[in-house]
Amino acid sequence: MAEKELRKQAQKEERAAAKKEKKIVTKAMRKRRDGLLFALLLSPAIIFFVVFVIYPVLYNVYLSFHEWNMVSPNKKFVGIKNYENLFKDGEFIQSVGTTFKYIGICLITIFVFPYFLSYAMVHLIDKGQETYRSVLFFPSLISLSVGAIVFQFLFRGIGGPINAMLAWFGVEKISWLNDGPTAILVIAFVATWKTFGYNMLIFLGAILEVPTELIEAAKLENASKWKIFWRIVLPLTSSTAFYAFVITFTYGLGQVFTPTNILTSGGPTNSTSNLVYTIYEAAFFTFQSGRAAATALVTLAIVMVVVVLYQALEKKVHYAN
Repeated sequence: MAEKELRKQAQKEERAAAKKEKKIVTKAMRKRRDGLLFALLLSPAIIFFVVFVIYPVLYNVYLSFHEWNMVSPNKKFVGIKNYENLFKDGEFIQSVGTTFKYIGICLITIFVFPYFLSYAMVHLIDKGQETYRSVLFFPSLISLSVGAIVFQFLFRGIGGPINAMLAWFGVEKISWLNDGPTAILVIAFVATWKTFGYNMLIFLGAILEVPTELIEAAKLENASKWKIFWRIVLPLTSSTAFYAFVITFTYGLGQVFTPTNILTSGGPTNSTSNLVYTIYEAAFFTFQSGRAAATALVTLAIVMVVVVLYQALEKKVHYAN
């Protein structure tokens, strides 16, 4: 009798072990199936990323060590000669300096100005806020190329409307696009005109999220508008401001290409050429693909420095909750 009970108990344990093993196998098969399904769903994005991002970057690195006119089937390996020639070239150094001029102007006109204007629209202006927002945001809906063509007409040296208006006040004709300093300002102005409203809406959204209780409490303590901005609004919107700062930096680095190409083509005497336009000119005008690739990697290095700084400084900004 005892032996029969022991046999039943053993059979029961065997069935339980088999059931548990089957369950483990089924769970492993389910995980494997889910993994394959996940890989299948993700594969289009991975393929797209590899083909259009990873491969071009790696091929660009390869080209930067070669001389190639984009026509010949042969590429001549030159090592780091392209990089050496870049940093010995005065025009390249000038384009780097001009690029940072664009960035500096954009940080003032597209970052600082809309920040303060957004604060003014929320806490200082009582009427017409919707009208101001619509008017300032409208240029963001227009193509940058179209805007650049319009401003090319407005700032034309001979017969341009801007010079005609200045003549009413006795100001002599200004060659806006034929003089380096004024041409840089015009290009930066076009970029500002296009992006100002977008950044302003970003700041408006952040400032409107600041708790009104804090603002009202500060007003009861007779805090000035400046102190309210500096002590309350700025810290609580620092994450948005930091994001807008990085976006504005990258915008000044690359997006001024379009107005530069349309308004001045990098002239006069390379005074308005930026890094991105230098890449375009080297690749498609002089067919120096190695030089263009090296310039592109230098530009990428600048962007990577900004990304590293972003990661380092991100922890110091305020994020709600």
